[in-house]
Amino acid sequence: MKKNLKKLIALTLAATMAMSLVGCGGGGDSSTSSGGSDSAEATTGEGGYKDTLIWAQGADVTSMDPHQGKETPAVEVTDQIFDTLTVVNPATNELEPQIAESWEQTDDLTYVFKIRQGIKFHDGSDLTAEDVKFSLERAINSASVSYIVDFIDTVEVNDDYTVTVTTKFPYAPTLRNLSVPFAAIVPKAVVEADEEGFKTNPIGCGPYKFVEWKQGDSVTLEAFDDYFGGKPATKNLIMKVIPEAAQRTIALETGEVDLAYTLSSNDVDKVRENPDLQLFEGPSMACEYISMNMKKAPFDDQRVREAINLAIDRQLIVDTILNGSGTVADSIIAPDVFGYSSPGAYEYNPEKAKELLAEAGYPDGFTTSLWTSDSQVRIEVCQAITAMLMEVGIQCNVEVMEFGRFIEQTSNGEHDMAIFGWTTSSKDADYTFYSLEHSSQQGAPGNRTFLDDPEVDALIEEARQTTDEQVRLDTYKELQVLLKEISNNAPIYYNDVVVGASAKVEGFVPDPIEYHKLDQVKVAN
Repeated sequence: MKKNLKKLIALTLAATMAMSLVGCGGGGDSSTSSGGSDSAEATTGEGGYKDTLIWAQGADVTSMDPHQGKETPAVEVTDQIFDTLTVVNPATNELEPQIAESWEQTDDLTYVFKIRQGIKFHDGSDLTAEDVKFSLERAINSASVSYIVDFIDTVEVNDDYTVTVTTKFPYAPTLRNLSVPFAAIVPKAVVEADEEGFKTNPIGCGPYKFVEWKQGDSVTLEAFDDYFGGKPATKNLIMKVIPEAAQRTIALETGEVDLAYTLSSNDVDKVRENPDLQLFEGPSMACEYISMNMKKAPFDDQRVREAINLAIDRQLIVDTILNGSGTVADSIIAPDVFGYSSPGAYEYNPEKAKELLAEAGYPDGFTTSLWTSDSQVRIEVCQAITAMLMEVGIQCNVEVMEFGRFIEQTSNGEHDMAIFGWTTSSKDADYTFYSLEHSSQQGAPGNRTFLDDPEVDALIEEARQTTDEQVRLDTYKELQVLLKEISNNAPIYYNDVVVGASAKVEGFVPDPIEYHKLDQVKVAN
């Protein structure tokens, strides 16, 4: 059967490569800007280096507002514009000060932050404690990102450069959560004056200031010379949206771009062996998974959800589509995340899947759909999964859509099944389990299976409301076993970080969370 399945997958992938993607694209006619040039051509800068670095990524920004645009394609851009109280060094995994120059934990619930004096926003105004209070409270009230900061009870301004944060309960990952880009500090006066305008013309205090956003096409940024962390290495940054991984590789080979994010596994050797290019790769904190919408039949039946998990040959997907560049997933958090515990490998057993479907009242299967964004790898994975589901009688149609619309409609619960990628940005299990599995986080925050299970909620709350490391580890172990039984999600594989670069690129440090910082990167002529 597996031999036949491989042939079927090969045929479906060939058809995928040949088809045109209906509903893709980003509306390239729409743009917002505050000046700048349409040209993406880099010119010579100082000291033999280009004055413009161009990178390609697979999807456009969903929102320039850091308290809204939490998706990786958005953060890859906005993380150049905004800073946070703390930051995690991608090379060492150590927590470091950023906007906060220091902090003191005075008891289990209380953190006192000293804010750096002299930090300027891009409009020239000073960053003060009032901006910190406003920003954290705004993030708490955001339907999209509240899960990253809703452990906070109060934020008090002691003086212009001192803030006291009090938590609702002892929360172990407090300082790491405050390093996540969704907890960015924004200028209170600017946002209050024109919140809608801020969403398309952002002002931060990070190393780069916003210039122009051609939606569906590119974003242009310019170095902020008054950045408190020092003048950026390259004057201009341009992000180009190139949805297809193969096209990103071609753009890298031809010199159209200097960096290409998320390369196809098929192109890794090509980049590695090209003397004009260099390859950055390593394990990430990301998992690709299928969510089943439990508000819709037949996914309200645990037997159906389990059958789908049993019908998926994860190893075959890793070996064929990913060409071995990834690892089979058994949980929705990656092994390097604090709290990971294997609940046991997901069995590939199509015969048992058929039995469960028959028990659930679907002896002949059923017809459904699987949604994906316009990522070529995800499209291919979905095509492979539909071939596998066909083997157990489930007729599944793949629907491809532009990333922003995909996020909006799955947040509204309009999907049957959908494939997602989730990065545990704080490297702590609470970040993922609270957002993807807690009943209070349904929809936009992340719970797109719409799971509402009191036992799951209780375990998540127990783990997040103690600082006892062993209690947390034991609780997460129990939770992951329970989630496997519920089978609301189907973890597929853990991503590798794979970034291609010109051999002339210097200073690039890949981030396992994939929010690659670019202020110290430069490109030789």
